[in-house]
Formats: sequence, C-alpha cells, structure tokens
Amino acid sequence: MSPAPVIIAIDGRSGAGKTTLAIELAARLREHHKVSLFHLEDIYPGWNGLTAGIERYVSTVLTPLRRGEAAEWVSWDWDRHYDGETRTTQPAEIVLVEGVGAAAEAARPLLDAVIWVDSPEPDRRSRALARDGDTYAPFWDQWAAQEQEWLAADDVPAHAEVRVLNLADGTAPADVLQVLQYLPALAPVLLPELAARRGLQLRAERIEGVPDPARLFEALFGRSSNAVWLDSSLDPEGLAPEAAGRSRFSILADDGGRFGQAVRHSSGRTCVSVGNSTVRTEGPFFRWLDAVWGRRALRAPDGYPCEFTLGWLGYLGYELKRETGGSDVTAQTPDACLIFAGRAVVLDHLERTAWLLALDTEDAAGWLGAARSAVLAAAAIPEAAPGGDAGGSSAVVRPAVGPPVPGSAGLEFRARDTEAGYKAKIAESQREILEGNTYEVCLTTALSATTQAATTLSGPAGLRGREGLDPWQAYLALRRKNPAPFASYLRFGDLAVASTSPERFLRITADGGMRAEPIKGTRRRDADPGRDAELRRELESSPKDRAENIMIVDLLRNDLSHFAVPGSVSVSRLCAVESYATVHQLVSTIDARLRPGMPRAEAVAACFPAGSMTGAPKVSTMAILDRLEAAPRGVYSGAIGYFSLNGASDLAVAIRTLVVSAGGDGSQGDGSQGDGSTVLSLGVGGAITADSSLQDEYEEIRTKAFGVLSALGAEFPPG
Repeated sequence: MSPAPVIIAIDGRSGAGKTTLAIELAARLREHHKVSLFHLEDIYPGWNGLTAGIERYVSTVLTPLRRGEAAEWVSWDWDRHYDGETRTTQPAEIVLVEGVGAAAEAARPLLDAVIWVDSPEPDRRSRALARDGDTYAPFWDQWAAQEQEWLAADDVPAHAEVRVLNLADGTAPADVLQVLQYLPALAPVLLPELAARRGLQLRAERIEGVPDPARLFEALFGRSSNAVWLDSSLDPEGLAPEAAGRSRFSILADDGGRFGQAVRHSSGRTCVSVGNSTVRTEGPFFRWLDAVWGRRALRAPDGYPCEFTLGWLGYLGYELKRETGGSDVTAQTPDACLIFAGRAVVLDHLERTAWLLALDTEDAAGWLGAARSAVLAAAAIPEAAPGGDAGGSSAVVRPAVGPPVPGSAGLEFRARDTEAGYKAKIAESQREILEGNTYEVCLTTALSATTQAATTLSGPAGLRGREGLDPWQAYLALRRKNPAPFASYLRFGDLAVASTSPERFLRITADGGMRAEPIKGTRRRDADPGRDAELRRELESSPKDRAENIMIVDLLRNDLSHFAVPGSVSVSRLCAVESYATVHQLVSTIDARLRPGMPRAEAVAACFPAGSMTGAPKVSTMAILDRLEAAPRGVYSGAIGYFSLNGASDLAVAIRTLVVSAGGDGSQGDGSQGDGSTVLSLGVGGAITADSSLQDEYEEIRTKAFGVLSALGAEFPPG
C-alpha cells in the first residue's frame, strides 16, 4: 500500500475542455511529482450512464485510491456498447480525476480539491463534437439533459475551490497550477512549485526623465480591469523633510503578466484570480496575508531607492477589524482588494527618474520595452504641476482648476445622519466618555450619491456609463484640487477608489523599521493669508486638539510595542502642524523596530484599524462605534498601500476617499438595491473628547468633506 495520494477532481459540463486541461496540468506537475490521470469517460456505461458511471467511479476507482491502493475497474467499450476490459489505475503522489461527475456529492469527501471548468455553451458543443466526431452528435441532447438533471440536485460549482473559464487559448494550465498553490490541502505537496515561484529574479531599468504620471498610467494600464496608482501627488521640492519623504515615490501597476493576480476577501473568504482561473479559500485575511507576504523573496537592485520591489497593492477595509478585536460587521464592498504586480513603474519625484521593475519571466522583455516607450512618451509632454504645500508653510494654496468631471453635473449627496442626528451621536459619545467606557471616540458618518446607470468598461474610466460619473476623471480632479502624499487611484473591475489621503497608517521597511504618523486635529484653509495663519496658530495651540492627538499617539505606541524590540518605541515628532491644500492638520511620528522573526502581517494586524480612526482604548471604542454608527464603513477608515516582496510595507489611512461602485453596491450602507446605478460614497468623521463642541465637531466633518466634494462640483448636503 502506498501513502494516500493528493486527489484533484476536474469537473465541468461536456466540451468545457476538462480533458485537455487535465492532460496539460498533469504534464506540468510531472516536472516534480509522480502523477496518475483517470478519465471518467472510460467508465460511463453508455450514453445514458452518467449516474451509474459516477457510482462506479466512486466505488471502484476513488475509494481504493484514497486508501493508497491500486484501483481496478471495468472500462466501457463504446464500439460494442458493453463492458470492456478490466484496467488498473495506480496511486501516485498526485491523482487527477477528470470528467463530468468527478466532483459529485458522493466523491467530494474523498477529494482534496475540486476544479470546475466552464465555457460558453456554443463553444462546449463544438469542442465536444470536434473531439468525438459524429458518434457524439446524436447523443448530445440526451447527455446534456443528464448533466442538467444531475447539477440541479448537486450544485458542484458552488463546492469547487477553483473555477476556470476555459477560453481554449492555452493559458488555463499555468493559471490553474498557480492558483492551486493557495489551497492549504495542496500546499505541502506543491512545495517545489512554490519554491520555483519564490526563486524568481527582479529585472530593473532606470530612466532619466519626469513622465506625466496620469498619461503614463493611462497608456500602460488604462485598459486593465485591475490596476493601482499609489500617487504621491505633492511635489517634494521645498517641503519639510518628513513631508518630502512621504511624497517621494509613486507606484503604477496592474495585475497583468505571467504572475499577475487579483484578490478579493469578504467575511472570511479569500478569492484569488489568475487570468481566467479563481481559487477560493476560507479563513482570516491576515492569516492569508502572512502566508503570501513577509518573507524577503526579492532584493532591491543596486541604486534603487524605493522600498517597493513588486508585490501586493490595494486596500484593506475597516471591517477587517473582526480579526483584530472588533465585532463582525458585513460591508457591501469587499473587506480587501489587492493585486499582485509582477511588473510596475516607480517614479522618483526627488531624483526625477522612473524605474521599470519586472519579474524575470518569458514576457518580461516585451513589457519592459513597451513600458520604456510609454515613459519616454509621457516625459515628452510637460507635466502639469498639481500644486500643494505640506511643509508647514502658512502660505495659502490655490489648487488648479480643471474641467468639470464628466457625469458630475447636478450631483447631489445625501447624508446618512442629519445635523441633529450626528450631534446627538456626539453627545452620546461624550456620555460614554464620562462613564469611563472610552477616552476618545472617532465618530464617522457618510455621504452618498447615485448617478446614472453605469456599465463596467475597460479603459481608465472603469465604471463609466453613457451619462454616469467617470471615476478616473473624478480622481484627476481630486488630485488637482487636493494633492496629498498618499493619494491613490484603485480600480478593481466594477469598484474604484479615489483617495487624497495625507495620513500614513504604518510603514515597515525591509530591515524592520516601523513608523506610524497619525493625524488628529484639523482646521480649514482660508483664502485670506492673515486669517489662514490665524487658523494655523489656533490649531497649534489648541489644548483639545493636542489632547486628541496625544491620546492616539499613546494608543499607537502600545500597538507597535506588541511586535517591537523592547525599548525601541519612540516619539520623534509630537503635534507638528502640516498644511495641505484645503486643511491644516496636527501630525505626530512614532517609530519602532520590528523584532527579528516576527510575522509582518501580524504586526500590521496588531495596529489595524488605525487608532486615529477608532479612538482609545481601541477594542471597547470600536464596539461603541458599531452601536452609534449602525453601518459598515467599508473602504473608508481602512488602509491603502503595498506589501512588497522584500518584506516592506507602506500603508495610508483611507480618508478623503471617494468610493465608486457599480450595481448599487455602496460601501457605506446606503441601502441601494443593486439596480445597476453607480453609487458614490464618502466617509467623514472626527475625534470626540469630553470637551468637544457639538457645533465645532459638525463643522469639522464639513471641512474634511470639502476637498472631495468641491472637486466634483458638489456641496455638503443641508442638515
């Protein structure tokens, strides 16, 4: 008796391409493993024998193989229409079983993984008849009826860990092999494949020049369904050192190329897509992240100044707090969306250069050539300076005014809370503070709007309908109006995120340095220089705003200490004023050093969500917020950034963030019914302390919303 093999079923309707996929997948697996392959078509007892064939397969093939024994089974002679010879399938390290019914209900307890292969019906019929010739044609309808009856009683696709849309373009076997490596049951046996993926080399090229980043993004990734632009839209020249450091690099990437992937996580389920294949796993997100990130798989090239060396980019939504001490709340948008970028462009705004990065795969040279041409073309066009000031100067910034955002005419936002309702929640927060249940409550609300019906499109708009809002143009307007060091534009199919966040949540460098830079305390900018300077001084000297900031600093010192070298946590900057296009803000800096060997994903989780968006103490205050807000926050209050293959990470707090989703899928609990409209969501909030003024706190959320609303030509809704 041999050790029990790993058994993978490849199921799907006739003509979906299961046989070809199984043969080619087996060939790839045989590079490192012994593989057996079984085809169910050899055991069906005739054209009406689907049910009987499944029974034979489970009892005479699958059951002994599961025990590590050779399977002896009776084949079907399709020429004589009777039982044929007895055959034997030997157990091996990996066994692939392929055919209609391979993952039937009776078989699933004996399987380690199920792959469901699908294809459009016209393609399936033509493929099946081309493969089996005229002998199949008279029986197509009869067999299809059996498949339909079987699937009506046994929803196999719903139980499949891997789904494949087989376009017969030759990409499916490589994509499937890649997604199989995410299944915990298969990971031990697929260690050679994992090692090969982790052994990839990085190709890098430095180009002198200053390409217009918007034109470059549109040229390289404008037609990508999933793409990310982490956009330091402030010019670092002339800024204070801290602000200049945050504003130095921009990263542009998509999920294309040999190892490109897209990830969505919702309520404990992670789906990873590679090409037209998707794998589903169950379990906490941060556990999944720890398995794919945090080990130093790639080193930076010589002279390369950025910490990002390819990896995962995207957002983590606020509702991931269920994994870090918060309660379980369901959001309308995914709890996390990421892409894996095996190729990217990094712009160094300080040295005025562009870096092309790509994993050294067979398609790398072609992409590097295209990217080089795109950078040079975008550099030939003078870049429009977005304007901005984060260096502490009290000079008033007058943001550039661009054309109206397509689809924004007449856009009217509605508030989840009326003015009276929000003030009542402020008062309730203060009651919780007076009773000793919390020290500070970061109370939020949301504004939402619905535009014309939208359809998912390729191209930079991503979600643009004939008359609906164009998220791409909305983001360009936002970065003109309110440039920020952690601005970003994210596109994940029917979901777009446009953010002009000024706040760093957490940075972890490749060598283990950690930094958090919370913002607490805000004043609006004023067109009159004298009044603007007065507002800045008022913020700088405000006991209430300083108290807000210092309480969050203490919370973050505690969060960082869980994984820090003892004694390494320090506060290098406390309550410094930084000025942006529409607001003055108080910013502090907390540094620490990660203990060697500590899991980096868990270090991120220990600080998530950002204390500046919860209050203190974090866990008990999150429970208070759940009750008061009575709605999910979605992307807002989460984090946006990257997880690099060298173990580095840099994440911003998702504030000043517009979420645009299709199909009535809003992120702020606006109650839309999935009618095909496009929903815009904007979260706003402020920190409530015992001495907060109800009116001042309400005016603060209006101030924070101004930068986004004014860029869209919209106004804060009346109370």
